[in-house]
Amino acid sequence: MFWMSTAVVSTAIMGIVSIVDSHLISKRMPRLRSFLLLLGILQLGFSIGTFAFNPLPKEIGSDTLVTAFTSGTLRSLGALLMLKTMRFEEVSRVSSVVHTFPIFVAILAVPLLGEVLGYTEWLAIIMTVAGAILISINRDPHGRGTRLRKSFAMLAGSSLLMGMANIAAKYSLDYISFWNMYSVTALCLATVFLLFSLRPWIVKELLELKQRGQVLSLLLINESIAIVGVILSFWAIERGPVSIVSTIMSIRPGFVFIYSLSLSLFLPGALEEQLSRGIIVTKVISIGFIVGGVALLTLRI
Repeated sequence: MFWMSTAVVSTAIMGIVSIVDSHLISKRMPRLRSFLLLLGILQLGFSIGTFAFNPLPKEIGSDTLVTAFTSGTLRSLGALLMLKTMRFEEVSRVSSVVHTFPIFVAILAVPLLGEVLGYTEWLAIIMTVAGAILISINRDPHGRGTRLRKSFAMLAGSSLLMGMANIAAKYSLDYISFWNMYSVTALCLATVFLLFSLRPWIVKELLELKQRGQVLSLLLINESIAIVGVILSFWAIERGPVSIVSTIMSIRPGFVFIYSLSLSLFLPGALEEQLSRGIIVTKVISIGFIVGGVALLTLRI
């Protein structure tokens, strides 16, 4: 059962990565593409390094290779949507909605695998969706009603892509190592991010960036930490049931909320988090619904 504690450690680590990414995107970078260009270059280097250290097996089948790259591409597109939203939304809200992805895994299992969802599973789905909607509600400060934030659809799309990526990764990890899966994912991330951001004017903008050395150091440290978190998550998926590992990973919003709350209290201005009593209570209830619903859903499958 060591894979369970590994999944928890991975989730806690990736919570830290989310916080630092949010700080860099919202406070340090002139625009999202600047961040993605640097991230793409780092991911390309990490991918080449891990491919050299642990190359793909020679006997790998074409279907496994296609599935692995499909998983990496889906995860990259999901990450792109998530990071784009992080530019103007609180990281605790972003993480909460994105980590509803196990409900998509369960729903997709009905037509793809012929599974049947009972009353308990549908209750869990309703709980999870309710939590995601609650944390995404934008209340008018003048009391003129409420509405869903514009980012909700984008984050739901990110969540769907992440869920599909996990399903594909689980299949691939039956034939390749977690190191191979990381290498493929890093290469896909690099490709997607560089295609989106590699422009001459973005390069010029980065060269003129204030405190460039400090920003680059923070980004390098954070992405090095991310490597540990991602590899541990693939290791856990390889050795444990993907449904339970996904459940454990869905508690990342809890870690993100605790980290962001602590950082906002001790280093005000580091993040764009609002800390009124009502907002904190709403976030706690929403995250509770999401984590509880995902746990109830995936532990029943």
